[in-house]
Amino acid sequence: MNIKHLKNILPPQDGAAKITALAWSPNNVKLAVSTAERVILLFDENGERRDKFSTKPADAKYGKKSYLVKAIAFSPDSTKIAIGQTDNIIYVYKIGEEWGEKKVICNKFVQSSQVTCLIWPMEGPIVYGLLEGKVRAANVKNNKSQTLYQTDSYVVSLTPNLRGTAFLAGHADGSVVRFYVADDSYAEPQGKIISHPVPPYALSWTNSNIVIAGCDKRVVMYAKTGKMQQQFDYSREASEREFTTAACSPSGQALVVGSYDRLRIFDFNTSRGMWEEKGTREFEGFYTITALAWKKDGSRIVCGTLCGAVELFDSVLRRSVWKNKWEMTYVGPSQVLVKPLAGSGPFGSRGVILRSQYGFEIHDVRIMGKDRYLVARTTETLLLGDLHKNLLSEVHWGAEPGTEKFYFDNENVCLIFNAGELSLVEYGNNDILGSVRTEFMNPHLISVRLNERRQRGIDDNKKMAYLLDLKTVCLVDLIFGVTLGQITHDSRIDWLELNETSSHLLFRDKRQRLTLVNVSILQKTTVLNYCTFVQWVPGSDVVVAQSREQMCVWYNIDTPERVTIFQIKGEVVDVERADGRTEVVVQDGVQELSYALDEGLIEFGTAIDDGDYIRAMSYLESLPLTAEAETMWRTLARLTLEGRHLYIAERCYAALGDVSKVRFLQGVNKIREQVQEATGEDGIENYEVHARLAILDKQFKRAEGIYLDYNNLEAAMEMYQLLHKWDEAVQLAEIKGHPEVEQLRRGYTQWLLDTHQEEKAGQLKEAEGDYLAAINMYLKAGMPAKASRLATSIDELREDPELISRIATALLKAELYEQAGNLYENVGQPQKALDSYRKGRAYGRAVELARHAYPSDVVHLEEEWGDELVANKQADAAISHYIEAGRTIKALDAAITARQWKKAVQIIEVIDDDDALQPYLLKLGHHYAITNDLRSAEKFYVKGGMFKEAIEMYNQAGEWEKAHKLASKHMGADEVAVMYVNQAQVLEGEGKFREAEKLYISVHEPDLAITMYKKQRQYDQMMRLVSHYHPDLVQSTHLHLAGELEQESNYRDAEKHFIDAGDWKAAVNMYRNVDMWEDAYRVAKHEGGANAGKQVTFLWARTLRGDAAVKLLNKFGLLEQCIDYACESMQFEFAFELARTAMKQKVPDIHYKCAMALEDDGKYSEAESEFIQAGKPKEAVLMYVHAQDWESAQRVAEAHDPDSVGDVLVGQAKVAFSERDYPRAEALLLRAQRPELAVKFYRDSNQWTEALRVCKEYLPHKLSVLQDEYDRNVLSRGSQDAQTLISQARQWEESGEYARAVDCYSKVNSGMTNDANILEKAWTKAGELAIKFLPEKAEDLARSLGPRLLEIKRYTAAAQLFLAGDLVKEAIDAFITGQEWSKAKKVARELEPRYESYVDSAYKEFLKNEGKAEALADVDLTGALDMYVEGGQWTRAFETAASHGPELLHKYLAKYATTLIKENKPTEALQLYKKYGAPAFSQNYNIYRRVALDLMSMHELCTAQAYRTWADLRDLLFSLVENIRQHEDTDGVLEEFEQLLLLGHYLAARSAYMTTPQIEKLAAKVSVALVRHSDVLPADKVFYEAGMACKEIGWENMAFVFLNRFLDLCEAIEEGSLDSLDHTDFLETDIPFEIPLPEELSIPEALREEAKEWVLAVSMDQRVEQVLPLDERMVYEASLVGPDNNVYSPCVITGYPVIRNRLDLKRGQAANKDDWNKLIMATKMSNSSECQDVLKFITNWCGGLPSMGYNFQ
Repeated sequence: MNIKHLKNILPPQDGAAKITALAWSPNNVKLAVSTAERVILLFDENGERRDKFSTKPADAKYGKKSYLVKAIAFSPDSTKIAIGQTDNIIYVYKIGEEWGEKKVICNKFVQSSQVTCLIWPMEGPIVYGLLEGKVRAANVKNNKSQTLYQTDSYVVSLTPNLRGTAFLAGHADGSVVRFYVADDSYAEPQGKIISHPVPPYALSWTNSNIVIAGCDKRVVMYAKTGKMQQQFDYSREASEREFTTAACSPSGQALVVGSYDRLRIFDFNTSRGMWEEKGTREFEGFYTITALAWKKDGSRIVCGTLCGAVELFDSVLRRSVWKNKWEMTYVGPSQVLVKPLAGSGPFGSRGVILRSQYGFEIHDVRIMGKDRYLVARTTETLLLGDLHKNLLSEVHWGAEPGTEKFYFDNENVCLIFNAGELSLVEYGNNDILGSVRTEFMNPHLISVRLNERRQRGIDDNKKMAYLLDLKTVCLVDLIFGVTLGQITHDSRIDWLELNETSSHLLFRDKRQRLTLVNVSILQKTTVLNYCTFVQWVPGSDVVVAQSREQMCVWYNIDTPERVTIFQIKGEVVDVERADGRTEVVVQDGVQELSYALDEGLIEFGTAIDDGDYIRAMSYLESLPLTAEAETMWRTLARLTLEGRHLYIAERCYAALGDVSKVRFLQGVNKIREQVQEATGEDGIENYEVHARLAILDKQFKRAEGIYLDYNNLEAAMEMYQLLHKWDEAVQLAEIKGHPEVEQLRRGYTQWLLDTHQEEKAGQLKEAEGDYLAAINMYLKAGMPAKASRLATSIDELREDPELISRIATALLKAELYEQAGNLYENVGQPQKALDSYRKGRAYGRAVELARHAYPSDVVHLEEEWGDELVANKQADAAISHYIEAGRTIKALDAAITARQWKKAVQIIEVIDDDDALQPYLLKLGHHYAITNDLRSAEKFYVKGGMFKEAIEMYNQAGEWEKAHKLASKHMGADEVAVMYVNQAQVLEGEGKFREAEKLYISVHEPDLAITMYKKQRQYDQMMRLVSHYHPDLVQSTHLHLAGELEQESNYRDAEKHFIDAGDWKAAVNMYRNVDMWEDAYRVAKHEGGANAGKQVTFLWARTLRGDAAVKLLNKFGLLEQCIDYACESMQFEFAFELARTAMKQKVPDIHYKCAMALEDDGKYSEAESEFIQAGKPKEAVLMYVHAQDWESAQRVAEAHDPDSVGDVLVGQAKVAFSERDYPRAEALLLRAQRPELAVKFYRDSNQWTEALRVCKEYLPHKLSVLQDEYDRNVLSRGSQDAQTLISQARQWEESGEYARAVDCYSKVNSGMTNDANILEKAWTKAGELAIKFLPEKAEDLARSLGPRLLEIKRYTAAAQLFLAGDLVKEAIDAFITGQEWSKAKKVARELEPRYESYVDSAYKEFLKNEGKAEALADVDLTGALDMYVEGGQWTRAFETAASHGPELLHKYLAKYATTLIKENKPTEALQLYKKYGAPAFSQNYNIYRRVALDLMSMHELCTAQAYRTWADLRDLLFSLVENIRQHEDTDGVLEEFEQLLLLGHYLAARSAYMTTPQIEKLAAKVSVALVRHSDVLPADKVFYEAGMACKEIGWENMAFVFLNRFLDLCEAIEEGSLDSLDHTDFLETDIPFEIPLPEELSIPEALREEAKEWVLAVSMDQRVEQVLPLDERMVYEASLVGPDNNVYSPCVITGYPVIRNRLDLKRGQAANKDDWNKLIMATKMSNSSECQDVLKFITNWCGGLPSMGYNFQ
């Protein structure tokens, strides 16, 4: 993200005038600015000031300056502004949508403390923070506010999330709280999520992070969980100050943070998942940035400053233009602003903000669909938008870009077709509405309806109809994603459309049939044929269609048979509905007519849909009772009854004449009115009304439930009795225990008898257990079967013979024989039962009874059963019974009768009577023959001995081979042949030649078939057989037939056979012989090609001659070709005849061709005559020239073609040249005025001298060209001698041909001579000539010859040549190559001063390469020094650098020191700085520090002999500290080096003390004192040295403690952690606990083992205590910190604290007098130079000593 400063929209003031708040309106039209004067300024999107208004205090008595505006925020609809003030109030101003509208306070919210910050999220109330720590919400609708949560820390910042559903609140204690004010599907946990170290004044909530910045100069990115993910730390930048405000881009992928004079810009890298700083914009004079606001479309950012300035910035990545209509402004990777260039686009669109809600980068944006719809892509999603309705959608999309097609015919949904799959995206919805598989993407074959007309009780209605295949429509509910059904059709469908409520579907097929489908029940009805136009009337369910000259209108589509028809002329093209009128537009030619529809009928449907039933009823009352009106009355009645509009329903049924329902509804309405009069409430809710309506709806159980709920059992029972539902009434009475149940039953029975329902009465009696009465009722009702069932089920009744007899008689009388049989069987009378079964044809029951009662009768019963079935035409069922009865013949007959052929075949297999089978075999064979199962038919025919029938069958089926095989098997060969030949002859007579042929072939008589076809003159069939059976006779047969046909004058057929025989020429001759030239021409051209056709035409013409021949040839367009052909065939007379008749212009051409022919025959005189007649005497001349008859040639030329005289002479000259008679040849050519040929001949014979002579004399203008050719072909090819070229060049030079001379000199090369002098001389001469005479070639020649001179190492000559060609750079390079440095510098200085540095650089590089450092130092000191360094000559480098100043010297000293440090040679590095000094250069501090620490880490220097090393280090550090003190310590290192100086002094002093035994305790004290510096010195080293020093002088307790600590440290170093160390021994000391862990051990292993052994040995000694000694302060004696935390000065002698007997030194240091006196005395007694040096250093360091004598006080 880059920001570009556009302009200042509010100038700064001279003093502080803080811009307290900024806010952009959500509609991107207005910018509000709150100034220090408490005025709100309103700007437009371009930064032009358009309006302003002043704020007001909460209480006017405190004055207008008693408060400050802390925050402002626009409402989501951009019409209001909320303003938070420090006088404990929030005002909400209504500013309107347009500029200049009156500002009115519409809400105010008084608070308990100052408002510190305020936001107005897109979803939810106003959210604001207070000084007392509360975060509250204000609802502008009810003017109430509430506390969301409360803290003790005041609120410093608020920021909403990008969706506007939640906010973050930052408090002064650093806590950040998340809170949601609206439903959010991506909600995170609420509450405190972050504790930031400083107050989060700059707080922002991006897509992926929470960003906080503040006074610690850090920008921190937290995860949504509150975990720190990333930070940018600017605390070390001296120019940076605290961050005051932050603003996030609307896409959440960019961030701007403001501080002092600076804006820092951050971008989120989606691929890395991290924030990146994209730049810093610094603005001098801005001072502190106090407010930032980002425009909602992301294209602008505005900032306010401390001095009152407001600056406008452009925050655009890039811009592009789409088709010169739309501007695409990329304000972020995932956000694009799309605006029309003309201010407003089609449909009034002002543009949209296109944003990927997932943060993906948008890389392709297009405007499609008549500039209304928008399509954009990211890597993972697809963005779609409706620019008219400002609806955007983003859906996940994985298809390859460019493979899908978009359809925008539907205003509510985009159809996307990709790889056979149709996807639907509803504009404004971020999920794919649905996907289906279909191959038909014509918009007329897909219909989608999305809530286009609201219906009662249906909130969401989204359905689609599309084609599964060309004949199947699929209906889909897009809400639930389920298929509602499929409609199949018998023809291809070419149009379909759902109505607006998706309740009905219309479709039309290719046969122009219009079909209506009720979607709910999938019922299909054809409503119109020959339909050419159909459309639903907008906003209704009315259909308009056209069939031929009729316009059909269905006002009520629920009754498609009711249609209104108009006779029209023309074609219906559209249906328009507007302003209360509906018109059908008809186009009749160029005339356009309109037919108005009955808006009232349409209005009825609209009223129904709107639920306005009174309006619908009023409209219907105005109509006569037609069929359409009756249907509408019924619809209205049904709807009003469902909606409990009873009075309207009563009126509807009255209109329909349904008197019963009218009376019933009148009764209901009467009850309703009575209830209303009694209670004053609408009686529609009365239970009686509800029950009556349930009864009307035939929901009797529901009505019963209503009555029982209100404890009205009598009403329920009465309801059932009135409805004659006595069963339900009795059942209800029994269930409820009604006391009159019995009376009710009796009444029920009596009613049944009165109404002659004896059967029902019998059932009732049976249920009551009165079986005898029930049987009597059944018999009375004529239902003896029920009486029989009841009697047989009751044992007592079954034993009553009279009753049984009476029932049986009734059954037999009613011819219910099976029931009678069942009765007899149940009462134990099997014979009567069997007889009854037989009478009743109940053979199943009879057989079942006979199997156990009369087994012998079973067979007879089965046969009878079979006969019965056959008689009843159930032969298939009879088969099994006949088989059971053993009647196989009957079974076979039944099977054949039932056409159960497979069963018949199975039955035949078990029958051995062949005679009986004969007729059945014939039937089977006939059946299988008919079904074409010839094999089975043959089987049965043969089994029955019916061979002829089988053979006849095969013959009729054309199976001649099988018939022949069968005949051969069962008949004799002769008999077969005769039979087949006779059969064939019969077929032949019947004209069935193909069948006859097959028969002839089957008996191997193909000749008879051939004869048959010849007799019938079917020559094609005849030749087919000849080709197959006599292929050797095919050609002769064709020719024979052709001859016969020719004799018969059947020339066409004869032609065919001639051609088939491959002799088309015979056909041509046939036509020629009979003068059928046209057919001859046709055959010749078709078979022989164009040339053959031309030949026939030519022969035809020859037979005609004269004008007739010409006309013929003109007809075919062959006149000229035939003349040419006559000439080619030497028929010149015919050619002359044709030409003279029709093409006189061809006569000379014929003469010429004739002459050519005569010439070829050697008839020159005749040819001469023809050439002359042809007008080509020159050809005659050339003829004689070729024959070398020069006299005749000369004669003809002089007489007829004077221009050819020269050609004759040239011809003679050529002969003379060939005979080497050059003078004669030259004379002839000059006579012929052709000197150029003489030159050519001389040149071709390599006589260049003669050629040049002739050319110079006769063709001087061509001499140079010839000379050039001579140079190319002779000099360059023939001579490799340099001298020859030089000589030639001199000749050219003498003749003034300087260009050629230069070329000759230039052609001399090293391949011709090795003498460099010759080469230099030639090339130099070429240069001189070019400079002098050819200046335009000088530069090119210099570029060509200069490099050659360089190759032969003639550098000066090359340079001079380059200079002559004005090539200064190349000349300088030549001098440089020749190491002519002074000349190169001179040329550069005098001619091109800009190349002086180039020469110097080359010279320096030369000196470097040659190792001439001394010389290099004069021109390039740094280069020379680097050369010394590379060669390891550090001393030379130091000496040279020293002569050029200390800074350069110490630069190289630092390099060498760094090298020594890396090589672990700190001592040498120390000596280096000892020699050259240690100036206070900041770049050297690390080196000084490293040298000191490396030396202090070396245990081997803990000796008396190491004093000099320590003294050098001490002196070096002392010198460094003094140098730093003389300069300003900008790096803050003085204290550090003073500490190193102190350590260096102690280490030097310890080595000095070691040289003198009297003061060895001082050395031990120094070692002990150094332990307090274990945070600087290696800890293991200082503890070891202190422990060993204490051990040497007998301080065993301290030795044990220090060495024990040393061993613990060794283990910690080996483990890499200090966690295991125990610090108990060093509590209340100044020995540090937190120390750096050395990377490796400083003490050798042998010494470690020695110390370990001592510690182990001493630990067993009870005398040694593991404690440190205490002094008079009761603290560790070497500790500088006392018990009351006061700090004592360290002694400069030992490092121990100076407690008493203090000796103060001049620079603030101190010493213990005792230790001082010991050192002075030991020095004097031992005369130790090391101790004297220590005292001398102390004198310099401390500013002198107070006294050098003894001091015993």
